[in-house]
Amino acid sequence: MDITTLQQAYASGTTLSSVISNIYARIEAEGLHPVWISLVPTDRAFQRAAELDALSPEDRVKLPLFGIPFAVKDNIDAAGLPTTVGCPAYAFMPTESATVVTRLEAAGAILIGKTNMDQFATGLVGTRTPYGICSSVFNREYISGGSSAGSAVAVASGLVTFALGTDTAGSGRVPAMFNNLIGLKPTRGVLSTKGVFPACRTLDCVSIFAETSLDASLVLTAARAFDPADPYSRIPAIGAQATPWSAATSFRFGVPAASTLNFFGDTHNPALFQSAVDKLISLGGEPVEIDLAPFLAAAQLLYKGPWVAERYAAIAPFLQQHANEMDPTVATIISGATNYSAVDAFNAAYKLEDLRAKTKPVWQTIDVLVLPTTPRSYTIAEVTADPIQLNSNLGTYTNFVNLLDLSAIAVPTAFRPDALPFGVSLIAPAFHDAGLLTLADRLHRAADATTTLGGTNRKLADTKPLPATIPPAGTLLMAVVGAHLSGQPLNWQLTQRNGRLLRTCRTHPDYKFFALKGTIPPKPGLVHIPGYEGPGIEVEIWALPEDTVGSFVEGVPPPLCIGTLRLEDGSQVKGFLAEPAGIENATEITHFGGWRKYLQSLK
Repeated sequence: MDITTLQQAYASGTTLSSVISNIYARIEAEGLHPVWISLVPTDRAFQRAAELDALSPEDRVKLPLFGIPFAVKDNIDAAGLPTTVGCPAYAFMPTESATVVTRLEAAGAILIGKTNMDQFATGLVGTRTPYGICSSVFNREYISGGSSAGSAVAVASGLVTFALGTDTAGSGRVPAMFNNLIGLKPTRGVLSTKGVFPACRTLDCVSIFAETSLDASLVLTAARAFDPADPYSRIPAIGAQATPWSAATSFRFGVPAASTLNFFGDTHNPALFQSAVDKLISLGGEPVEIDLAPFLAAAQLLYKGPWVAERYAAIAPFLQQHANEMDPTVATIISGATNYSAVDAFNAAYKLEDLRAKTKPVWQTIDVLVLPTTPRSYTIAEVTADPIQLNSNLGTYTNFVNLLDLSAIAVPTAFRPDALPFGVSLIAPAFHDAGLLTLADRLHRAADATTTLGGTNRKLADTKPLPATIPPAGTLLMAVVGAHLSGQPLNWQLTQRNGRLLRTCRTHPDYKFFALKGTIPPKPGLVHIPGYEGPGIEVEIWALPEDTVGSFVEGVPPPLCIGTLRLEDGSQVKGFLAEPAGIENATEITHFGGWRKYLQSLK
């Protein structure tokens, strides 16, 4: 059950203990494996539920994830439960929980247990495990996707509201598509990896599986924080989070030429991908054809380059002594690291920087990139017969994301004729996670009203949407009234800074408007007159990335200045005003109600 609905049930009298009891009863009936590796002991779970049940209503609302059951992939430490990383011979008992688990529990969430995974997080299939093979909740013959297999299935089955996975090559996105879920792969370093057993330490991300973008957003907000104990934890620079397009009426999305996409023989997914593109257009998206080649070249580096040595670094002593106790495919892949030298690693790093330079200009022409989350679905039998090549196929459109330091989210968009789910991934620069979540929710809800959540019969339409944040994260709202309006001669000063128009409205009535003398190009001046009752002046509200505001303000010539404007709805934004001395010889044009109407009067 989604977070909002479940918390509404608690407010109506449902007890946490009854919810937890139902979860454990279902797990007992269905069996521990293959979804779970270990569970929080029932007495501990019920004690946690009782403690939360005893809180006052005032204290409950302070916990954004009050009473929300969740699971974690078994490479994420949870105190009191063994961390196996999908390999019983490697299991160890952590003395403390991973930072992300601690933060989620502090927000009121209730941990249920640890979930099954591809051993040592090596795989996108979900079959490389001794704990039983997870399958898609829609067809037992098809893979669930990996390596975060159990986490995805636990959410899609309705056993927990959300689950944590990890994502190095696509493990938080591929299982999301195969199980009709939102799969958020945040920017590297946004969620702490302290207490997370590494696959590739420089690339690893903690990922989030949820039924809706709103749930993923709530979990991300609760879990994120700079962690000084994690050397890879990051704080975004000013403006790095800016996604002004996420609240605008239009956005630009990159899409490869159809001829460059490879679906590996699948006959349904090409049309479903085009349908998702059409939905983005209907939401105000402008498609921009991009060259996918450098992205795909970067993807090849992950498994066909020396980055596999990071996996070897994580378990080298164990592999050398216990290879026969590992999954054979995993052992083969990781052992391949010994074929690479330090020279190979540096050459690959140079190659990656070259590819990064080739992909960087793309982000000047688009806001997001849309791709199939994975080219096709495979049966368990197909993967068993060809485990390495088919795994590689699955990562075609996911492997490059962490290497190029991008953010991504997998979104369900349709069901195939064979009743398997299909979805796309929205990809953007680092720290654009909030904007991706907003657009993902719009795309998810662009499907028909019968769209269901995970593998349940519950409807997406019955859940709460994720509203666009105003102003979008990392931006400042700027009201313009004259030469900076759309189509006017100085509008480029906004668009060149990646500013986006959010809406057109009017000021509060207590403003007078003047045509200034001798300005080139012609400019108006807006002056606040307390108590004045005028028509209000037409303004455009633009979202500007925070790091561009200083240079924009620097270019504002006297007698204009940037101050605080009050709008017709009572809200306040920064915008253009005129210094009183600047209007001494100006012509009042308040009665026109705006610059455009004044200009029309001059024709």
